[in-house]
Formats: sequence, structure tokens, C-alpha cells
Amino acid sequence: MSSLSERPAGAVVGRSLRHESAALHVTGRARFTDDLAPRTKDVLHAWPVQAPHAHALLSRLDTSAARDVPGVVHVLTGEDVPGVGDSGDSDDEPLFPTEVCFHGQAVCWVLADSLEAARRGAAAVRVDYEPLPAILTLPEAIAAGSFQGAQPTLRRGDVEAGLARSAHVLDGELEMAGQEHFYLETHAALATVEDDGTVLVQSSTQHPSETQAVVARVLGRPRHEVTVQCLRMGGGFGGKEMQPHGYAAVAALGAILTGRPVRVRLTRSQDLTMTGKRHGFHARWRVGLDDEGRLQALEATLTSDGGWSLDLSQPVLTRALCHVDNAYWIPDVRVTGRIARTHKTSQTAFRGFGGPQGMLVVEDILGRCAPLLGLEPHELRRRNFYQDGQTTPYGQEITQAGRLHRAWDQVTRTAGLDRRRAEIAQFNATHEHRQRAVAITPVKFGISFNLTAFNQAGALVHVYADGSVLVNHGGTEMGQGLHTKMLQVAATALGVAPDTVRIAPTRTDKVPNTSATAASSGSDLNGAAVKDACEQIRDRLAQVAAQRLGVPAADVRFRDGVVSGLGTGTTVPWAEVVAAAYVARTHLSAAGFYRTEGLHWSSTVMQGSPFKYFAHGVAATEVEVDGFTGAYRTRRVDIVHDVGDSLSPLVDLGQIEGAFAQGAGWLTLEDLRWDTGDGEHRGRLATASASTYKLPSIAELPPVVHVALLEHAHEEGAVYGSKAVGEPPLMLAISVREALRQACAAFGPEGTVVELPSPATPEAVFWALQAARAGHGGGIEGGDGPPPPEADPEAPERRPQTETLLHQLGEG
Repeated sequence: MSSLSERPAGAVVGRSLRHESAALHVTGRARFTDDLAPRTKDVLHAWPVQAPHAHALLSRLDTSAARDVPGVVHVLTGEDVPGVGDSGDSDDEPLFPTEVCFHGQAVCWVLADSLEAARRGAAAVRVDYEPLPAILTLPEAIAAGSFQGAQPTLRRGDVEAGLARSAHVLDGELEMAGQEHFYLETHAALATVEDDGTVLVQSSTQHPSETQAVVARVLGRPRHEVTVQCLRMGGGFGGKEMQPHGYAAVAALGAILTGRPVRVRLTRSQDLTMTGKRHGFHARWRVGLDDEGRLQALEATLTSDGGWSLDLSQPVLTRALCHVDNAYWIPDVRVTGRIARTHKTSQTAFRGFGGPQGMLVVEDILGRCAPLLGLEPHELRRRNFYQDGQTTPYGQEITQAGRLHRAWDQVTRTAGLDRRRAEIAQFNATHEHRQRAVAITPVKFGISFNLTAFNQAGALVHVYADGSVLVNHGGTEMGQGLHTKMLQVAATALGVAPDTVRIAPTRTDKVPNTSATAASSGSDLNGAAVKDACEQIRDRLAQVAAQRLGVPAADVRFRDGVVSGLGTGTTVPWAEVVAAAYVARTHLSAAGFYRTEGLHWSSTVMQGSPFKYFAHGVAATEVEVDGFTGAYRTRRVDIVHDVGDSLSPLVDLGQIEGAFAQGAGWLTLEDLRWDTGDGEHRGRLATASASTYKLPSIAELPPVVHVALLEHAHEEGAVYGSKAVGEPPLMLAISVREALRQACAAFGPEGTVVELPSPATPEAVFWALQAARAGHGGGIEGGDGPPPPEADPEAPERRPQTETLLHQLGEG
């Protein structure tokens, strides 16, 4: 067992501790970025001037009237930028655009003494536009050939030969919608100029080092003159990985120009209309299977909706291509990806980072194919699972297939799926207008950044002379419990009680050149760096303790705040050893570092081993669908998920439950809508508030939720044997969508194929079950669906008798 993964006796990791900021959160004392503004003197408030067109050229920008509004101090425009006026990675995101590329894009920012004055100043800015044609949907982009970035192809074997030898060849297409992050805290930044002219930016960001880099670039300064701090975030989900940089730059630029602190905080409506979403995808595919239902070949083209600029669309697409296989062996594969350029917000990272979109393609294929092959969906999936020794289409060897098999069998057994399937069949046979189904789906998700260079982390640990410990690390806390896990890692490595350790806010002047807290790698990377720093200090302390205990340094042990020597029975309190080390002039601070070994990847040929390991999970979900309305409810979910040896079980369970709920929201409820008409509001986001955008809530969770962590799942080569947990559980929610498909099919004759859109809203489910009743399957692919069977003169009369209707209503 490696020293990184070995877990000592009495470890603090593995204990179910509460979130380190739980008391602050529930009492309202936790401070977030915007909470600092009222505590800062002479703050200026920024307000954007938003364009009313999806695509237009600026022909005039007149800020004179705004400057006359009482309280307005300055109006930021492109002329104010001393450096490079771009906030993107690909030099395609101008801070002050002359060509508007999405409805609601900021063309300038008004700074004023109050938020109201800034708002009135923004209303006084005069802008003339020359409207241009706008591309809004994926079909429009595909038809127009509107693409951006690379178009990678992932291939293995000979797809045409694989399809030729297949007993069954099917084709189809799928369009899946995007998703709004809807974090509790909107984007926020507060910039101040220090007495030496350097800039401090408080930012709600998942990537402080990149925020620092963008701000420095905009200001035309070296990075050491810009410090970025992230106290904590009220949610991120990927939406604060790239998108905060521009807002931080606006605040910093305003602070430099005015000499006063500048606050940028988006309203909810502004956040919804100005920031990126999960990428919507379109997939067109052909698949071949043999007579036993085993996959032989897959050819597919995946088109993502990148919005107006690249942002993170290229790595999102790469991860989607690398997850089209999910948990299944496919001998011959050719999958091509491309990024559409549309006149919408620049779509960005979102929990799963393309993995959910890729997985949904193959799960949708198997869900459609199962009835055509006369197989139960769960049996078709099980037959195609990877075995150890096989490789993914990009060449990475599968080594833990047994974990997925164990999780699948555990869910099948503990959820009583065989018994429940029989009960569901009986229920469906006796309830004409309500149907139930249970679906089980797997998850195999690769852990590491696609870009190998990002797989590194640093930490800075201080032990003070009284024995207390302060940990700085490069990860950011957005409610996911990373700081809690890092506290437990440090306490374990030093052998002290958890209350001995404090986690400091993330700052670029403490730990530099950090990667984003993303890709589910926060605990792996930062945990290993924290452990490294703590072990450096512990080894120095062992030299001091060895003299007092009369044993070799190698025989000194640290546990529960006590230092002991093997075989001596003598102990010394931790604080005494630290005090003695200070007197002996022992260095009590250390910088830790970690880089993930064994990774290699070529984006040119889409081959290599880009992931440290795969996280696995299985979910079985039961639903009930109402045949009159398409309304449905989730009755029960059973989950077994692989987190290795959990660092913090309570945190991990919460992550699994939350990710499942968020995934279910993406697939069934959350329906982003843009105005696609030809009127003056073309391109406007119609779902720009909580009243028009349906979010999952506690009411959508089933009354029965069983979540178990896979046992005997130690991960060799990862910090204390743990595995990542942030993103993989989101894809467990695919089981909800597949259960809805099976329930819709139950309204029709045996063997009915249901084509279910995403999101599978009640309206979409209604049309799908109506199509199943009519015996022609189908449903909709992102449109309004076919007319109900009653509108077809050839369709049989299916209106229930009054007494049947009353009977059904009485049942629920």
C-alpha cells in the first residue's frame, strides 16, 4: 500500500463530521464575498448596461447623460482598459464588445455611490445598435455550418465493418437541453487598491489563480500585483470556474481608475441572462448489436451548443466524447464532436463537465434498443458491461470492472428489484391510467482534469507555538465540504484533534498557481498537498520528540493529540512537543505539493490515459406516471456509490443525494427557453427567474431514498484511499429518465419503443405515453410533439368513462 493511501489507526478521516462552516451557515454568520461591501468604506456600486439584441453592432455609445446622474462617478468603457480587454481563455470574450453576441450582454458598466444611482445611470446611457441575424438553436447552427473550435474524433477499430457484422443496426438522434446553475449566491466581486498600488480582489470564484491572471492581464500588470481571495461560495457547480473573471476585472479596473473600492454583484435576473449554462447537445447515431444484444459498433456525431464564445466548450466536448461509452464495451467506435456557435450566453462548465451529455447518448440508445430486441433494459445493460483488461475507446485500461458489478448486484439485492418488478407488473395490469416502472443504470466517470497540467496542487501549513494549526490550500469551498475534508486530512496527518485545525480562506498570495476546484479533483489534489505539508512538519517534530522519548525518530507516533514512542509507554502532549520544537528553532511551517502521476493524453489523436481512476455508481429509481396529464412522481431510489475509503462519510452522502437531485432536475424539470421568434425580443431568455425556471426541490425527491457507499473500495494511490464524489453521482439520475421511458412504454403494447426528450417534463411525458398508447412509440425530439391520438381520425377512442375517471382520481 502506498504511503499516500495508507490510513493510520485512529484517523480523523473516515469520521462523519459536520461541515466545518455548518454553524455559520445556519445562523447566518457565514460571510460571503458581497457581505464585505457594507464593511468597506466608500464603496462604488457597478451596474451593467445590457444589450436588447441577440446579435448587433454598436454604432454609438454615449455615456454623457449617465455621468450627469447624481451619484454616478464613472462609466467604464473599452477606452479605460490599460491592458488587454478580454476575459476569456481564447481571446474571444471582449469585456466591452463592439459587436453584441447575446441578448443581455454588458456593453459598459456604470459606477456610482449607490446601487440605485448606478441603475439610473445605466438607464441614461444611450446606445445605438445595428441588429444582425442571430442563430439560436442547434438545428439552426448545424444548418448554417456555424461552428467554433476544434472538431475532434474519437475512434477505435472499423465502425463500418462493425456495423456490417451486426445482426441489428439502428439509428436515431437525440437533443438534450442545457441547465442553469442557479447557485444561491450570484456572481460577486469586490476590488480594493492597497497603499502600495496593488489590487486585492475578493471574488466568488472556483478558480482564484485564473481570476488573478485575467485581472492582471486587463490591468496590464504582473500577477504579483494582484491578489485574489475567495472566502467561500454559496454554490458554484462549475458556473464560477471561468465566468467570474470578467466581473472581477470590472471591479478591479473601476477601483484602479477611481481609487475607491468597487463592488460588482449581479441580481438574479442579471445572473441568469448574462452567465453561461450547461451545454445543450445534439447527437445523431448509428449502432450495431448482435443477436444477444451485445454492442458491436457505434458511430455518432455530437454537437454541443457553445454559445457566443469558446469558454470551456472544447474540454467539455472532449469529456463528453470520452464518456459516450459509459460502462459498456463497444469494439468499434467512431464519435465526432463539434461546437456550435450560437448567439446565446457562452455555455460553460457544469457539474459533470460533458460527462452527463456523453453518457446520456449511450443510455438513450440502450433504452430504445431494449424493446426492439425483446430484452429487459436492465439485462441489456448488464450484458454490455466492461470486463477488466478491456480498454476504453481512447485506450485506457479498465481495472475495476468488478466494483461496478458489485454495486449493480448490491442495488439489485438490497432494493429487491426482482420482487418489485413483479409487483409493478401486477400494478400496471390493474391500473389502466397509471403506470409504474423501475430502471437501473450504471455510472463510470473518469477522475482528473482533461488538461494534464491542471492535475497539480499546493498547500501551506503553519503550526503555531501553542500547537494550533492553520491550513491554506488551493481549493475553494462552495458548500461541497472540501474544507471539512482538508481539516480531517490535516488532523490525521498530524495526529491531532479536529478542533486543533483551522482552514484559511483561499488566497493566491498564500498558495499560487492553483487549478480550479473542479473535475471532482479538489479532495484528491489538495488533500495530497495538505498531507505532504503536514508530514514534512511531523517528521521535523518527530526528531524533537525522539530525544524526549528516547526512541528513534522512526518510532515516534502522533495520535489524538498525544506523541508516543513505540514500546516505551511514555507519552507527551502534542502542544509540549510543538513548544519544545519552537525553542529548538525547528521550522514549523511547510509548503506541500502534489502532482498526479501516470497521466498521459493527446488531444490530437484522442488517445491516452487521461484519468487517474474511474468512480462507479449504480442507481435504481421507481416512478409512477399519470396517464391523463403526464404528471409523475418518483417513488423510491436506491443508490450504491463508490467513493473509495470515504474521507468524510457525512459529506459524501450529502454530495450523492444533492448530485442525484440536481441530475434529476436537468433531465426532468429544468427547461431553459429562449425567444426563438422573429420579433424584437429574439434571443431573450424567457426563463430568467425562479418563477419561470423550475428547479428541483425537496418535494421532487422520493419519499424513500437509500444511499450506501460501496464497501471494500480502497483506492490505491489516492489520499487515504478515497475517491472523488462531486460530479459522478449526478449521472445516477439517468435512472429517473429511463424509468419514465419504461413507464410510458407500459401504456402501450409490449415492445413499444419510447423516444423521450430531455428534459422529460410532464408535457413531454404526456405526449410520449400518448404515442405509446397509439402503438407508434415516439414522443418528441425537442419539439412540441405529435398531436394526441384523439386528433388522429384513425386512432381508437380512448376517453375514459366518467366512473373510471372518478375511480382513478379516488386512488390518488
